[in-house]
Amino acid sequence: MKRILLVDDHSIVRDGLRNLIELETDLQVTGEASSGAEAIQLVRKNEYDAMVLDISMPDKNGVDTLHELKHVSPDLPVLVLSGYAEDQYALNLMRNGCKGYLSKNADSDEIILAIRTVSAGKRYISAELAELMTNELSHPSEKQLHETLSDREFQVFVKLATGQTPTAIADELFISIKTVSTYRSRILEKMAMKSNADLTYYAIKYGLLN
Repeated sequence: MKRILLVDDHSIVRDGLRNLIELETDLQVTGEASSGAEAIQLVRKNEYDAMVLDISMPDKNGVDTLHELKHVSPDLPVLVLSGYAEDQYALNLMRNGCKGYLSKNADSDEIILAIRTVSAGKRYISAELAELMTNELSHPSEKQLHETLSDREFQVFVKLATGQTPTAIADELFISIKTVSTYRSRILEKMAMKSNADLTYYAIKYGLLN
């Protein structure tokens, strides 16, 4: 029986996923969290075979949670189940640790297949993500700008784009304000932009923010 941790700030989503999973004989929901911080606490105290993680959450979003999991439980497989389409976040998150990425618009059979696959320690590649990966290999120069960022740069980029101050970012990520400034400079250089406002406009344009 594979033990699944559900992480989503909407109880109705967790209820739906739990009801779906409970129909399976080899999967069991043994933990639920409504925030990234709560999820990290549960992972520190309990054993799970897979985490199903949303991106957009209060206090610690999915990007931050995935990054922290690398240090807390690096071997825990994570399936990101998000309201964002694959072309917005999937490639970045797959490069940086998650085992699978699905849009919440996926049908129930595919969601169960994805959970079963990642809980077995394997990658789950949806048809949409496979096409993105193929396009990236075929046309590497056509990457979207945010796809050129490293894991930490992407994490800081999302925070800057939402209007967080360097002080707030430094406090959340346990780094210095100077380090945040260095990341910001790299991000602006890689994305050929001049200000945080440019980052926000880009993030809105490509659907990276709520």
